[in-house]
Amino acid sequence: MRAIVADDDPFARRTIKDVLRRGGIVVVAEARDGREAVEYCLHYRPHVVLMDVVMPELDGIAATRRILKQLPEQVIVLLTSADEDDIGIVGLRAGAAGFLTKEVDIEVLPQALRGAFDGEAVISRRFGMRLVEHLRRTREIRGLRPIGGPLTPREWEVMDLICERKTTDQIAESLVLSPETVRSHVKHILRKLGARSREDAIVAAQHMRGS
Repeated sequence: MRAIVADDDPFARRTIKDVLRRGGIVVVAEARDGREAVEYCLHYRPHVVLMDVVMPELDGIAATRRILKQLPEQVIVLLTSADEDDIGIVGLRAGAAGFLTKEVDIEVLPQALRGAFDGEAVISRRFGMRLVEHLRRTREIRGLRPIGGPLTPREWEVMDLICERKTTDQIAESLVLSPETVRSHVKHILRKLGARSREDAIVAAQHMRGS
């Protein structure tokens, strides 16, 4: 298995590289920032990428978006020293296959990367429980989506965020879309729901959910 390690800390890169090598994974390139990570991925086409979140030039989440835009099947696992659930959620929404903190036992990294490549979600048990809690809160805020109806699954994703009073830019950030695409979805939603405004659409969506 071939991997790229992206981290602005040379000591961290060297340590991770040694651990991966012992686990039978070849590090074909080491990126010092997000821009190099994107460049190396396009050049080397590795099986997996282990990406630090906080890096100069381009952070790990932005680099993940750029890579997946050109290589949709690329497997990327994010690594960060910050134990922040919001970062993990944003990273997974950006398309990462996993999110680990640097507090994890470094010896498990080869197994984690192999799992990600095999289609497994690579997250800690603690973060997994936080994701469950996040989904529960989301369900309470957004409610259930009705079966059938005029909206497509993607339009419901946009509608859910509209119900949370998210702005166009915030929706674009959450769903990894361009603002122009979000505006197009909103236009279609309003037309399908017979709504003149976002507030009218929220009322219509709540009615469809029976709330």
